[in-house]
Amino acid sequence: MEDYEKARQLKKYKTMATGLFIAMAVIYFVITFIIKKWPQNWMGYLQAFSEAGMVGALADWFAVTALFHYPMGLRIPHTNLIENSKQRIGNNLGDFVVQNFLNPTTIKPYIKKIEPAALLADWLQKPKNKELLVSEACKIIYSLLQKTDEEEVSRLLGSKAKGLLNELPLNEFAANSLQYVLKQNEHQQLITLLAEKIKNYILENNDFIKDKVKKESYFFIPKFVDNNLAAKITQGLFNYVEEIEKQPSHRVRREITDQLFLFEEDLRVNPEKKEQLKTITDKLFTDESLEKYTSALWKGLKEKFVRQLQDADSSFKKYLEKQLEEFAQTLQTDKALQQRMNSWLQYTAYKYILKNSNNVGTLISQTVGNWQGKDLSRKLELEVGKDLQFIRVNGTLVGGLVGLIIHFITEWLF
Repeated sequence: MEDYEKARQLKKYKTMATGLFIAMAVIYFVITFIIKKWPQNWMGYLQAFSEAGMVGALADWFAVTALFHYPMGLRIPHTNLIENSKQRIGNNLGDFVVQNFLNPTTIKPYIKKIEPAALLADWLQKPKNKELLVSEACKIIYSLLQKTDEEEVSRLLGSKAKGLLNELPLNEFAANSLQYVLKQNEHQQLITLLAEKIKNYILENNDFIKDKVKKESYFFIPKFVDNNLAAKITQGLFNYVEEIEKQPSHRVRREITDQLFLFEEDLRVNPEKKEQLKTITDKLFTDESLEKYTSALWKGLKEKFVRQLQDADSSFKKYLEKQLEEFAQTLQTDKALQQRMNSWLQYTAYKYILKNSNNVGTLISQTVGNWQGKDLSRKLELEVGKDLQFIRVNGTLVGGLVGLIIHFITEWLF
């Protein structure tokens, strides 16, 4: 649509310039005919004006046309300059842009005026922009996930896991983990839980204890005595375990803690424990089992993540939006962060532009050089052709005035 409007304007001004030339020609031939029939002194001035105007119009028409076409289709040397010189034009244009626009003197002041951090903060503050950024990020991640080879990923994760297991000092890792649990007193919760389970188990298995007592008792002891004895044993065990459960400083708790500390130290220094752990892990985590574990893990994670990416109100998208919002607010209020980001971006942009300035020149040169000559001529003619038609108009009028002056000087001096 834009090219159509430019073409329409070009045609309009071409018609105007050509019409002025035709007007000069009509005036010249009409006045020449009249002079022969009814000569008047003033007619010579009009004849000289129109004649010189025609010459000026034709000269400038030739000059303007020769830039973009062969005048009247004649292959006159040094015409159709744009099409025949497109490669040289491309080279010169590329060199011109690099030398005059992509040099340190021109770029540095301009880059220093730009504050990308503030622009980015303002851009991120707009909800539509945040939604757009999150949406595009999710699309990219989703595309990457869909393109991944599950078998290849599983093999890679399996090999990495196997290498980690081989390199990891399992005895130290297990000892450090146990030491952390003991120092944080986290094992007490496990003791409490076990005590509660044992206490409940005792109550639930009261009949089992009665049967055991009866089986071990003598035949002459009455049944009610055995039942009372079993009840006493059950209650005694229950009370003892309940004491362990309720009393944080119970002797059994201290003994268990002491034994765990001894076990932790044994894990750390005993070579046999190290070998035992390695044997266990080698049996549990074979190459085949690791690949199965990692494959199941990857598939599960991928499915959950894909659902998060596809769900419009997923927690992952909300998390991204929240992080972007917090980053935008921080960037907007933290002047030191703004300064650091601006400095880094300005320096990076300055360095990158200078580093690739020659590539820009080459790109311009190759792009112009690869254009069809006729297309290049047409593009340039649409851009500047309208203004060039005023050269034809001016040439017609100025030529006429010059002819008029010459005729005036001739008449008065000779």
